[in-house]
Amino acid sequence: MIDFGIKDAIDILCVAFLLYYFYKLMKDSGSLNTFYGILVFFVLWIVVSPILEMKLMGTIFDKLVSVGVLALIILFQEDIRRFFLTLGSNNRFGAIRKIFSKKKIKEEENPAIMQIVRACDFMSKNHTGALIIIERNMSLNDIVNTGEPIDANINAQLIKNIFFKNSPLHDGAMIIRNNRICAAACILPVSHNTDISKDYGLRHRAALGITQQSDAVSIVVSEETSHITIARRGKFVQQNVSQEELESYLTTVM
Repeated sequence: MIDFGIKDAIDILCVAFLLYYFYKLMKDSGSLNTFYGILVFFVLWIVVSPILEMKLMGTIFDKLVSVGVLALIILFQEDIRRFFLTLGSNNRFGAIRKIFSKKKIKEEENPAIMQIVRACDFMSKNHTGALIIIERNMSLNDIVNTGEPIDANINAQLIKNIFFKNSPLHDGAMIIRNNRICAAACILPVSHNTDISKDYGLRHRAALGITQQSDAVSIVVSEETSHITIARRGKFVQQNVSQEELESYLTTVM
């Protein structure tokens, strides 16, 4: 008779959750085939070693697993780093903070939002390409260090001047931190997700790339189509947004 208790059920649910989380992580980073390969390898290892008790094959698989763990850490160090950053980010414990916090959060109108919206609307109408990244809980210091520091108040005219075609800072991304323009001409990691439409260029892939590695929000203004696109959590959450839709979305995340 199999002794199956509530702890076993919780154990199975935890393993299933971890597998699903890693599956989602690999899918967002474009490494889904690698996830399938690792999963098949572990299934074979379980069948060969504990179930069939094949000593020679079991020994080989055991050695490969012991060495393979280190190899996987080296191979997927960026994904592992992103996993722990996501796990430890403040927004994951927002519900707990609300329970124990004595302060009442008061929503106030953010004037910086309208400056961003006006700038994006102007650049959209004039077919000016732009890439704006809004830092949230995870630090983007590594990205900021690749660009030119600015540290200025968010101003629509300044944003338009930075992304003006002849401006030396128009290539790359603008980073917004704590309602201030932190840096411009920053280099972003590019998403290698094969599911991205070929209609999207390097600017859109960079917008997805940074949202796969952090909880930042990306705003892309397409130079070709003039569409404004919002990316978050490794996906394009809104495409071809209007001025009102952009304002509404930014109000919820800033």
